[in-house]
Amino acid sequence: MRARLIRVWSIPAFLAVLLTGCAGNKSILDPAGRAAADVALVWWGMAGFFSLVLIMVVALGLYSFRRRSRPKLSALEEKRLARRFILGGGVLLPVATIGVLLIFGVPAGQRMLPVPLGTPPDVIQVTGHQWWWEVRYPGAEGGEVVTANQLVMPAGEPVDFHVTGADVIHSFWIPRLGGKIDMIPGHINRIRLEADSPGVFGAQCAEFCGTQHAHMQLYVEAMERSDYEAWLAERQAAKLETLAVQSDAHAPAREVFVEYCARCHRVAGLTVPDSQWELAPIQGPDLSDIGARPTLGAGVLAMEEGAIGYWLEHHQQLKPGNRMPAHLALEPPALQAIGDWLETLSP
Repeated sequence: MRARLIRVWSIPAFLAVLLTGCAGNKSILDPAGRAAADVALVWWGMAGFFSLVLIMVVALGLYSFRRRSRPKLSALEEKRLARRFILGGGVLLPVATIGVLLIFGVPAGQRMLPVPLGTPPDVIQVTGHQWWWEVRYPGAEGGEVVTANQLVMPAGEPVDFHVTGADVIHSFWIPRLGGKIDMIPGHINRIRLEADSPGVFGAQCAEFCGTQHAHMQLYVEAMERSDYEAWLAERQAAKLETLAVQSDAHAPAREVFVEYCARCHRVAGLTVPDSQWELAPIQGPDLSDIGARPTLGAGVLAMEEGAIGYWLEHHQQLKPGNRMPAHLALEPPALQAIGDWLETLSP
């Protein structure tokens, strides 16, 4: 009796575990935008139809094992029966299935194309690096806004994303907002997505791009238009320049940053000697508003007090192979001082 109860309850328990994949901030089955809803509808249709086909095939297989005797067929009848299976299962079924899939799938894909609209949507440029995200807002009033590993967009309206890769092929994917698109070096791809309402969504590089591919996550937040405009205004160059140098207590940390870090990272408002630019162009994330970002290392660490200093000291252990070299010339207190200063860069 006990074993029977275990078997009875195991089925709903298994289904409950299975259905947990239908929710979450990276689930395509929990859409938060029109494009994602179209994708989810196509997926559910495919899953339902192919489940029905599987059940039919299994049922026919079981039925064939239960038959005790086979009717005797002539060679001509066997040939006709074989032809029916080939034409029905090998030609008609696939053609009908693919045809229905295209009828629903092609319009769903077309709705993500950046076709001309009466009022042009906002454009956000996203560049994939090994292994972090560069996000630019070229149309922001007062000048271009640049950030990293976070993407803020207006809710309730379409947004055009122009994506590319800086080094290898990456893939831009916000599962709850729509389909994915490749980020190819030297080429710009475009996709249109829309969030139905304000919310926070997870995004992930969907193309294997190296050893830390799994640690290339993107924080995405949709805001009301007024909040979005305010977010951009807080990151205008003039405000960030003032923010970077407003505290004399962090002046020593800024000097060390300029000497060791400004070869690869930018902070608005810091004056960098020309010799630094000659040694190496800017390759790492823009840090002008790093204190306001939710994570470090593209999702490796949560942003909290002391996190930046810890990252600077242990980044090669936390994210092996990332392109920031180990800071062997700096002692832990100096790294923590830089981290403390960077944490203040929050508009």
